[in-house]
Amino acid sequence: MTEKRISLWSGPRNVSTALMYSFAQRPDTTVLDEPLYGHYLKVSGAQHPGRDDVINNMELNGEKVLLNLCQLDYKKPILFIKNMAHHLVNLDMSYLKGLHNLLLIRDPKEMILSMIKQIPHPVLRDTGLKRQWELYNHLKDKGQNPIIIDSKKLLLDPKVILTKVCLALDIPYLEEMTSWQAAPRPEDGIWAKHWYHSVHKSTGFQKYQPKDEKVPGHLHELWEQCDFYYQLLYSHGF
Repeated sequence: MTEKRISLWSGPRNVSTALMYSFAQRPDTTVLDEPLYGHYLKVSGAQHPGRDDVINNMELNGEKVLLNLCQLDYKKPILFIKNMAHHLVNLDMSYLKGLHNLLLIRDPKEMILSMIKQIPHPVLRDTGLKRQWELYNHLKDKGQNPIIIDSKKLLLDPKVILTKVCLALDIPYLEEMTSWQAAPRPEDGIWAKHWYHSVHKSTGFQKYQPKDEKVPGHLHELWEQCDFYYQLLYSHGF
């Protein structure tokens, strides 16, 4: 019987897969990898690596996906869903009242520098930051208190941040959440071959490494837009 349903709403390139792997180490938890990705690609027309594979192999009805996440039993007491915030488009957000919602954010400079390796010309929608801010305010208006995690803080001290997250979720922190075997996981989305190279080599949260490169000039306006929403979200986080 699934008793607690946790939805992570992340931006891309935010160590969200590592956080999913962390929760996958819990014996009481089932994890799901971006179940709304097919819906998002269908309705947005976004051109992502592996787009055709995703659309051909996933449920494309976003309303049905959300209903299943809120109602189906997943054999274990806890369900952890890794979602991308920008995948939540043209959908009824009333479903979110049945979920414990987390937001994972990352410094926009570092996100953009990582993202352009797969998406050379990102736009604000691709970063998810504006959508995360909208989602945060929606949840607050509905009486929820969404948890905001900054990826840098998570990488600098995984145990401390995971302990705080578990306390906020009213579940016990488990030591095994900080390490895993270096390998793909069966829960990985079909897009893993395009995005998960680093995390498949990892055995835990990788040490934080600041990015020294410069954001390309044509992306400075995007960087400024992203930083506006990032700072708003960061001010409400751990």
